[in-house]
Amino acid sequence: MKHVDISISILNANFLYLNEEILKAENLGIRYLHFDVMDGHFVPNISFGAPVLESIKGKFNLINDVHLMISDPKKYVDDFIKAGANIITFHYEAMKNEEDIFSLIKYIKEKGVKAGISIKPKTNVKVLLPFLDLLDLILVMSVEPGFGGQSFMDSSLDKIEFLSNYKKENGLEYLIEVDGGINNLTFKKCALKGVDICVIGSYLYKSENMKESFEALS
Repeated sequence: MKHVDISISILNANFLYLNEEILKAENLGIRYLHFDVMDGHFVPNISFGAPVLESIKGKFNLINDVHLMISDPKKYVDDFIKAGANIITFHYEAMKNEEDIFSLIKYIKEKGVKAGISIKPKTNVKVLLPFLDLLDLILVMSVEPGFGGQSFMDSSLDKIEFLSNYKKENGLEYLIEVDGGINNLTFKKCALKGVDICVIGSYLYKSENMKESFEALS
C-alpha cells in the first residue's frame, strides 16, 4: 500500500487544550493540520475563522491545510494567507463561473500559497478538468460538508481513482485529498485508489487511544 499522509482536522479537537491537541498529532508524525472553515451559509454549520490559525502561527512544524467551506472565498483568502495558511482550498460549488475559478487559483498561487479545489459528493469530478494542470490539490468530499462524524460515501472512491489515473496519464503533480468518514477501514480503501492525503478528525481525536488508532491506519 502506498504511503498516505494524514491531515488532522482540529474541528474535532478540544479547543480548551488546542495547543496540546495539536502537539499530540505532531508527535505521532502527522504532517498536515486541517482547518475546516464554515460560514453557516455555504454549509449549515459555523466553525472558526482566520484568528484560530493566527493563534498557532509558527508554533508547530505542520503544513496548515485550510479548507474554505464558505460562500465567498475570494473575500477571505487574504485573511488566511496572512494568518499562515500553506494550502487554501475553496469549493467549486461556491464559485460563479470558470473565469472566477481561474482568477482565484492564480491569485492564491501568486501569494506563495498552494491552491486547491474541493467538490461535494454530488458534483461530477470531471467539472475540474479545465483546472487540473493549475492546481496543487484536489479535495474530494466523501461526506456532505458541514458536520463531522458522518459515514463515508463509497462513490468518492471512483473520483479518487479517476484523479489518480488522470494525473499519471498527463504527468501532473497535484495532490489528491479526501475528507469525511475516514477510519482505519476507509483509509485503506482510499489508499488503494491512489489518494495522497486523508483528512481525519473524529477517528483520532474521539478515540480512547489516539496512538493505537493512528497505528491501525498503516
